Amino acid sequence: MRMRTNLFLLALLILAGCGPQNPEFSRLLKENGNQFDLLIRNGLVLNGIDSLPDNADILIRGDEILYIGPVDTSKIEVERIIDAAGKYVTPGFIDTHAHGDPLETPEFANFLAMGVTTICLGQDGDSPETEDLSGWMQRVNDTVPGVNIALFAGHGTLRQLSGVGYAPDPSPEGLAKMKQLLQQAMDAGCFGMTTGLEYTPGIYAKPPEMAELAKVVGQNDGLIMSHVRNEDDDQIAASIQELLDQGRYCNVQVSHLKVVYGKGKERAREILDLLFGDTERPYRVSADIYPYTASYTGIGIVFPQWAKPPNDYATVARSRRAELLTFLHDKVMSRNGPEATLLGTPPYRGKTLKQVSEEMNKPFEQVLLEDIGPGGASAAYFVMDDTLQTTLLADPRIMVCSDGSPTMHHPRGYGSFARIIEQYVLQQHLFSLPEAVRKMTALPAGTLGLKDRGTLQPGRKADLLVFDPAAVKAVADFVEPHALSRGFDWVIVNGQVALDNGQFAGRRSGRVLRH
Repeated sequence: MRMRTNLFLLALLILAGCGPQNPEFSRLLKENGNQFDLLIRNGLVLNGIDSLPDNADILIRGDEILYIGPVDTSKIEVERIIDAAGKYVTPGFIDTHAHGDPLETPEFANFLAMGVTTICLGQDGDSPETEDLSGWMQRVNDTVPGVNIALFAGHGTLRQLSGVGYAPDPSPEGLAKMKQLLQQAMDAGCFGMTTGLEYTPGIYAKPPEMAELAKVVGQNDGLIMSHVRNEDDDQIAASIQELLDQGRYCNVQVSHLKVVYGKGKERAREILDLLFGDTERPYRVSADIYPYTASYTGIGIVFPQWAKPPNDYATVARSRRAELLTFLHDKVMSRNGPEATLLGTPPYRGKTLKQVSEEMNKPFEQVLLEDIGPGGASAAYFVMDDTLQTTLLADPRIMVCSDGSPTMHHPRGYGSFARIIEQYVLQQHLFSLPEAVRKMTALPAGTLGLKDRGTLQPGRKADLLVFDPAAVKAVADFVEPHALSRGFDWVIVNGQVALDNGQFAGRRSGRVLRH
């Protein structure tokens, strides 16, 4: 009877794949030795691809995952063990649309606290204003950011650096210079180009210019990420089509997908069909979205183009005052009124445009014209429909972004990824936890071409999270937009612990990733 019991236990050990009967573990020790930096034990591993977690251990040396599976601790030496029993272990989240200056605020604590280990910068056509992006990348690496950074070249910045500026039709020499600068950026390691066609100077660009730049991006296997020309319901289809036309030459992505003023599931499905309905396209179409129904940008969004650069605002305000006041009134009212504009910069921070108007005792359009101006503030705008945006978010082809920064007065920069888990996984059951993780890890990694991140596999870089989903909370709101998210117990960046049992470890280990 005892012999049968021993054989039964041995069979269980073999099935479990542990100890000397585990050929992968034995091969690991033979090929790599027995000394490791970090062991994450007993976690429920969601690798970013599979829909079911695997109860496993993870061994890390330096910045690399060497092994995932059962570990016999008697056979190894390890500097640190993290007990992940009862918690999930996932890849670090990848934010495909973020903002911030790593030379000014390199900690990026807002991203780390919500599980983000990689961010994409250079958004909306605005990247570091230097021709030497390789040198900029090296300065960032020397600073050591808190998260990894994937940089894009901004189309608006290319216009400024090339001397094209606000010209509607670049000269042949100007266009050639833009292409040269873009090629230099790609050679330096940029992942592609971003556009901000709703902003100056991008608003002046025409299809022939964009096609020529898209060819450069495509020749370098890059991606165009676009804040499209107009996100209003009556303009969004044409704006997306403009980007799809650029996609004849390269992969394209709609940034922070939204339909301003649009409503309902059916409208969302129409937009999704426009994006993904043509399965014969030779290029890849993608999109990201943040989980809030208020956008955030400069107040210039409500001013007419003729009141913005290169036009002189003081002259326009004086010579076309009545016309400008009418425009501002009608524009704000079409965006749900002054109570739907929440100002986010001093001296108006935290007040709606309606409140400021009442305090100043004059019409809100007059406040905009006389006291703020097109460059005088940024604001959150409550202009989106929850049903429509949630339908977009639920689509398996749409990834998650924050469109946030350490300083922006909008909770999305501090709460987006935590909110996905708290609200859309646990409360609304919009998708499962494995699907949410895939949308925030493997999907963006594949879109960007990050071959060594976004999934948990041996040989991949050690960007990992350890957390209990039930404890995750997006604390930030519009009153306190800079409140850090909670619930991510351990955040590991390139093999180094950045968040240790919920507390910042006091070290940074991010780096600039080069395409």
